[in-house]
Amino acid sequence: MTKAQAKEHLVKLRAEIDRIRYHYHVLNESIVPDSVKDSLQHELDEIEKEFPDLITPDSPSQRVAGQPASELKKVTHSEPMLSMNDVFSREELADWEARLGKLGVAAGEAERYFAELKVDGLSVTIRYDKHGQLVQAATRGDGLVGEDVTHTVRTIEAIPLALPIQLEALKYAKADLSEQERETLDKALAVVAKHGIEVRGEAYLPLKTFEALNKRRAKNGEPLLANPRNAAAGSLRQLDPKMAKERGLSFMAFGIANQEALLPSHKLVHRLLGALGFQTALAQACDDLGDVERFQAQQLKHRDKLNYWIDGVVVAVNQTDLFKRLGVVGKTPRGTVAYKFAAEEVTTKLLDIHVQVGRTGALTPVAILEPVQVAGTTVSRATLHNEDEIARKDVRLGDTVILRKAGDVIPEIVGPLERLRTGKEKKFHMPAKCPICNFPVERKAGEAASRCTNPDCYAQYAEQLGHFVGRGGFDIDGLGPQILEALISAELIEDAADLFELTEGDLVPLERFAEQSAKNLVASIHKSKTVSFSKFLYALGIRHVGTTTANDLAEHFETLNALEAASLDELKAVEGIGDIVAESVHAWLQNPAHTKLLKQLVANGVDIQRPARKSQSLKGKSLVVTGTLESFSREEAEAQIRAHGGKASGSVSASTDYVIVGENAGSKADKATKLGVPVIDETQFRKLLK
Repeated sequence: MTKAQAKEHLVKLRAEIDRIRYHYHVLNESIVPDSVKDSLQHELDEIEKEFPDLITPDSPSQRVAGQPASELKKVTHSEPMLSMNDVFSREELADWEARLGKLGVAAGEAERYFAELKVDGLSVTIRYDKHGQLVQAATRGDGLVGEDVTHTVRTIEAIPLALPIQLEALKYAKADLSEQERETLDKALAVVAKHGIEVRGEAYLPLKTFEALNKRRAKNGEPLLANPRNAAAGSLRQLDPKMAKERGLSFMAFGIANQEALLPSHKLVHRLLGALGFQTALAQACDDLGDVERFQAQQLKHRDKLNYWIDGVVVAVNQTDLFKRLGVVGKTPRGTVAYKFAAEEVTTKLLDIHVQVGRTGALTPVAILEPVQVAGTTVSRATLHNEDEIARKDVRLGDTVILRKAGDVIPEIVGPLERLRTGKEKKFHMPAKCPICNFPVERKAGEAASRCTNPDCYAQYAEQLGHFVGRGGFDIDGLGPQILEALISAELIEDAADLFELTEGDLVPLERFAEQSAKNLVASIHKSKTVSFSKFLYALGIRHVGTTTANDLAEHFETLNALEAASLDELKAVEGIGDIVAESVHAWLQNPAHTKLLKQLVANGVDIQRPARKSQSLKGKSLVVTGTLESFSREEAEAQIRAHGGKASGSVSASTDYVIVGENAGSKADKATKLGVPVIDETQFRKLLK
């Protein structure tokens, strides 16, 4: 290859590598396998080795170039990098809007606000000259002066070393724009091509990269990195660019310096950044705070699926001239706020510990807390699980504790803040007698739970009935805890079988019941009389029998008579049933009171349906369902598996035959891939059934 040929080929190679980079980092799509990109990069390196004088500053080979920096020099920003005030609720957001109104900002205009994800990383500003070349990058610092990190920023593949304006980028940038907005964007691109631009954004460490990095550090005996944000900051401030590149940083652009000289809205700034080859965070132009609220709520639902940390949504007045006119207070512009997600960990006071009695007699300590807002809800109670857990965390009455709640997860106490103790805090001890019936409490060897020894304890009775009528069992609509309490107090029911003898006349005299509500409940009870064998077994509340075990027993024995006649050895022989579960089931069935209950349920019209048998197409196969399917609920899909002779399992192992994945499939799909277990979709699952 001659030098002239090499020069011409290098131009094409660099353009192709940049095109692949653009699709991957900006459009979120891989147009070629990584191996193809690596091969092109290798070819580029080899040609540049042969003709070193053809190397250009914006060549992909120059992401790691030069010697490590001796120090991080100070850089004065061309325009201050300001901070934002935080708001945590709709009310605080409305207060912010009200303040804007007092400053003369009128409501009601289209696209009044611009909302975008707030990526949690390290803010960086990057300057490109009139030739489109990256010339300098700096951290935010104190907002006025930052540190020069050009050498490490150049290693971040999500950041273009030069600003080629590609046709496909322009198409992406102009999507859904009006003709006037397109013309404005074209003019801005022409200005950038003539004078350069200063881009601002967030350098961050992708979560998967962070996890892999910590695994590697653990293997090498190195201290683990605390979190992705700190890891990103440490990586960016490395003196050696090679070490920074190994960390695998990425970048999300969110703005430009001196915006008012270039574009009239923040919406168009985002489009410009996309055209220049930058990835931007998910964003939306909003007409009012209702739009902002819906956007924030939607992002909160999906935040766990992102490959980077976000801690809220940035909300800004969209129009540049209006934003500028609102001005700055201290280091905070009036025209923007950070609408943070509700805190998932807060501190509060542990006022007391109450003990609840469950359907199996287990005593559960419950923390009574000073009410506090966490993850968007007010929390005043949290489970403490058992006495050992309290001792392990050393939680004491009167402690200031850390409370955690993520999404719909039940609130839990992480632990106490020991340095805030006054010396008046008291250790907790499980009561020696049941707080409901005053019978002795015992804790068997090898068990974590303490239990009430009274089989007729009222608390156990009420909990057992609640379990019986609940969703996993008979699923009787309208029969909640308060209604059950009323039926028990009126002595209308003594056990679950009595429910199926209730009449409208029994219910109407009770408080909270009218003629129609009584009629509805009786109809709901009657409807529930027909029940699958597995749900029937689950509803009985036999200790250690959850939905999976109930299904295993139902599939094996098929009828109640066969199960009642089974010996202990026959129970132990059922696949998936261990010795402890078999002994628990056998003991329950031998109890005369339970035998009487079963006979009475059947006598009162309960129709127990034996498992459906459609085919043996899945005989001997173990399948796991994960994610949301279109045509089946998870329970329905598992019922289909059993109906065709297969086993529906809740966990993935090397012995699993198939994992059926739907939308938003979780870690089970990943585990299946690692173990080499076939992963199939709903269509393939239907074919298996046939």
